[in-house]
Amino acid sequence: MRMQIARNVLWLVLERGLQVVFGIVSVALIARAVGPAGFAEFQYAQSLVLIASAFALICGNEVVVPRLVADQAPAAQHRLLAHVFGLRELAAIVGYVMLVAVVAMTETDKVIVVIVIIVGIPMLFREPFGAVRSWLQSRTDSRPGVVFGMVGLAFRMVAVGALYLAGTNSAPDYAWVVAVESLLFAVLLARYYHKRSPRVAVQFDWSLARTLLRDGMVFWMGMMLMLCAKRVDQLLLKPHIPLVELGAYAASMQVLDNFMMLGAIVASSLAPMMIYAQPSLALVRRNVVYATAGMVAMGVVGGGLLAYCSPWIIALIYGDHYEAAASLLRLSAMASGLVFADAALSLLVIYLRKPNWLVEKWLLVLCTMVVVDLIVIPTYGARGAVYGYIAGNAVAVLAGIGFFLRSREPVPVEQAA
Repeated sequence: MRMQIARNVLWLVLERGLQVVFGIVSVALIARAVGPAGFAEFQYAQSLVLIASAFALICGNEVVVPRLVADQAPAAQHRLLAHVFGLRELAAIVGYVMLVAVVAMTETDKVIVVIVIIVGIPMLFREPFGAVRSWLQSRTDSRPGVVFGMVGLAFRMVAVGALYLAGTNSAPDYAWVVAVESLLFAVLLARYYHKRSPRVAVQFDWSLARTLLRDGMVFWMGMMLMLCAKRVDQLLLKPHIPLVELGAYAASMQVLDNFMMLGAIVASSLAPMMIYAQPSLALVRRNVVYATAGMVAMGVVGGGLLAYCSPWIIALIYGDHYEAAASLLRLSAMASGLVFADAALSLLVIYLRKPNWLVEKWLLVLCTMVVVDLIVIPTYGARGAVYGYIAGNAVAVLAGIGFFLRSREPVPVEQAA
């Protein structure tokens, strides 16, 4: 069993690593091809889509996977997955229609409107068909999903590379690659599950649907707030700075996001043995302190290196037209320790199964970033958004420390079992 778990984790880490590497390369080619202004339009459209995609995060793994594990009967699992797919697809359609309608009515840049329409298409596939990945996770067998993800990544690299070599400089053309990649991934997942699913008819059950919606509501709210916090900076920046400057900011944050992903990987790797396997809250609290200290050190050292090497990193990835991104990356990298600390402190919240705490945290973070951005962006431009980013992550760490202190209250061990 432990070997199976270890193999599953290795497959997930491999996929995450390839996503980072392939993502950097493909984004670099797009940025070089379309230029800073075109890249700003592309990234701004993706930010709008990312926020709207929160609609499709309904019935997350937090409520689906435990139910799949609890009932191993194929017919029961198929019934559950059918309802999860239906709810997610309905939410995705609503989110996509609302996104396109709002952007079409409010956005004056027609290129952004076109990119949003295209890049928003994955909303209709990624999370609904992601129900199959939940099923694979419940079986501790993420390998098929990882393989299909690698196929999608390979397609993206080949397609983006071909467009780049052909001299294409139209951002919407590159947006179609993202849309087709998501469709390919969904088809592969659906085909894999169809071959292994029971051939039974499923009738819609309102009672089950309401239960899934109710149990997943808090997690859903937390994810929506988190996604808004991650992209609200670009939405607030666009009216105040030129597209070229927005492109430089987006380029710097793209590099930073890939580095911050390391914090999530380390935290998820430490969690099973250091946190979830511990028999008492006291041991969990002690290990959270150790993990936080180690990850802060890792974030500070890594962020320092990233800041020092920022001119070479930007030049290597994006080319000569993104010089302004280097100073923004240098400044934002100094918050790395905060992001890594937040990832470690969040492990305690997950252990205690307190999703309402995560909602509180992300609401505080979002409000902080919006307030700081509205105050400083008109004066400092892109640097002001970086100040808002740092302030938001500082608040996230303070909230995590507050949750740590609140966890002194007696908590039954079986609650975390």
